[in-house]
Amino acid sequence: MEPQIDYLSTTHSQLSTGTVRSANRIEVDIAQVQGAVRRAQDWLLRQQQPDGHWVGELEGDTILESEYVLLLQFLGETDKSKLRKLTNYIIRHWQNDDGGFPMFPGGPSDVSASVKVYFACKLTGHTADESFMVRLRECVLALGGVTQCNTFTKLYLAIFGQYDWDGVPTIPPEVFIVPNWFYFNIYEMSSWSRAILIPLAIINEARPFVDIAPECGIDELFVGGKTGASTKLKWDKRRITWRNAFLVADRAFKVYNKSKIKPLRVKAIRDAEQWLLDHQKGCGGLGAIFPGMTHAVMAFKSLGYPDDHPSVQHELNELKKFEIEDGDEIRVQPCVSPVWDTAISVNALIDSGIPGDHPAIRKATTWLLQKQTTTKADWSIKAPNVEPGGWFFEYENEAYPDIDDTIMVLMALHKAYCIRGTHWKDLPIAVRTTMERGLDWTFGMQNKDGGWASFDKDNDKMLFQHIPFADHNAMLDPSTADITARTIEMLSFYGFTVGDPRIDAAVQFIRKDQQSDGSWFGRWGVNYIYGTWQCLRGLTLHNIPLNDPMIVNGMRWMRKVSNKDGGWGETCLSYDDPENHKAKGPSTASQTAWAIMGLVNGGGHHLVETQNGLAYLMKTQRSDGTWDEQWFTGTGFPKVFYLRYHLYRHYFPLWAMGQYLQRSGITSNLT
Repeated sequence: MEPQIDYLSTTHSQLSTGTVRSANRIEVDIAQVQGAVRRAQDWLLRQQQPDGHWVGELEGDTILESEYVLLLQFLGETDKSKLRKLTNYIIRHWQNDDGGFPMFPGGPSDVSASVKVYFACKLTGHTADESFMVRLRECVLALGGVTQCNTFTKLYLAIFGQYDWDGVPTIPPEVFIVPNWFYFNIYEMSSWSRAILIPLAIINEARPFVDIAPECGIDELFVGGKTGASTKLKWDKRRITWRNAFLVADRAFKVYNKSKIKPLRVKAIRDAEQWLLDHQKGCGGLGAIFPGMTHAVMAFKSLGYPDDHPSVQHELNELKKFEIEDGDEIRVQPCVSPVWDTAISVNALIDSGIPGDHPAIRKATTWLLQKQTTTKADWSIKAPNVEPGGWFFEYENEAYPDIDDTIMVLMALHKAYCIRGTHWKDLPIAVRTTMERGLDWTFGMQNKDGGWASFDKDNDKMLFQHIPFADHNAMLDPSTADITARTIEMLSFYGFTVGDPRIDAAVQFIRKDQQSDGSWFGRWGVNYIYGTWQCLRGLTLHNIPLNDPMIVNGMRWMRKVSNKDGGWGETCLSYDDPENHKAKGPSTASQTAWAIMGLVNGGGHHLVETQNGLAYLMKTQRSDGTWDEQWFTGTGFPKVFYLRYHLYRHYFPLWAMGQYLQRSGITSNLT
């Protein structure tokens, strides 16, 4: 038996040269890894759509089906079967043991999600005395009742006469005509907040009312009963806080709303309406996201648009595309992810040994080249001198390209076209020009702090988080370590490296953002495993020394948090309580893959943890080349909304095994 060693104190040079071994190591057979890769490649290639792209289901929580029921009721939907199918899905798959409904599988019951499910079920014919409704009601009351819900839930309830409008935070339309130079203006809000809140401001002004049958009411969800229940917004206990200051402003706006003299209101509503119409162009619905689209429909109806108006029908038709009908159930996607899924699939396939000129890769990159944006939109407010060149997430979303998709696509294009030593500047002019435009746009969106955000530039005024209607926890779009690290990862392929002031600024941002334990926060994936993987990958591709404290501490942390079964796992609870939940959870295929990629890129492809992680992936791979994964490992809004990308459990393990073989110098044996 070989001696036990302390891998937390072993140097990377010892590990990378294989001079240190452990009795706990599971020696991975290279031929088995290659076999697992081939099976995964074959499966993924079979999933490619005829036109070249990939798209997997994107799953959110029950607020999607619940709010869809409310929207359809708002529109006077008469298809009771469809409404029941939506609640069938919710009831059968999501209820917790305590009767409530969570924001992610295995999570605690959430009062807003639970109230919306209860109301949706009542509207679709379920009664209060059904056993699941009794348990649900008891859970809601234990959580504090309706008054504890978030702003969006209260607004929906107010439309149906179930909540006092004065208890809903005011979203004054006048905010949206404030000049861009003013501190508070809509372009200091995140892109998704604009798409959600501008239509809500129209609804808040119109205060539409939908009458429902008395038996559909939810008075019983108010603790102590609805009569006498306080719906007033709660003040901070400390007198002088930004929240309290904004609540004073909210009171003033409520008084203003009741006034007959509102000199700017007509212009504000007209401008908000025009904004909605303008942002429908070239997009799969407003923002191409479920909440923006549902709110847009309600806003157009509040403005008096008939059901058959093209703008209303456009949103409804796009929403219908999110529906997935399965027998007597309907579930709803929050959006779709074809550009993202396609770019990652290309990266995973090429890095695992599929050549860049393979027909499937060429078909995919031809599809991606067609998705580059060509028009200026919201992002250009903060970057007026930058020409368009980004990519979006969905099938169509010209107004909202994002950094993350852009850099993933640019990496895929480079790997696909720069083969056999071809430099990207020597490529055919069409491909080269596309790359140049993408690079210029990416550099143009770098923030002042050296990092990159998602959709906007320098969108980081923290004061906005205290606004009463900002309880969706996503008013801002600041720089994040995961996107910044992936951006410099991409730039390394195009020859940009340390010494370039833009790269140096990004590295410095990542250095400052590292947690004291060596991990990095993951904004767009759950959570610290995601952020740490991406930072280790991005930094080491720029030849940051393996003995740099950033790398040493990141590697130490990643190794320390592996599970006993060899994999890695982390639940969404780590966003609410990192002290107790950071990197803790059942092992998953996607998170294990992230950890392996982090370790491999940090010089640890011989590490015991890397070997055990690979063994976990091979052990859990199904005979058809896929993996199972029930947990949510994608992030929409931390603490508020999470996602399960159904392809994450397939292409990330493939990518991880491919990178492992690359570092072992034997990828060519796969082709």
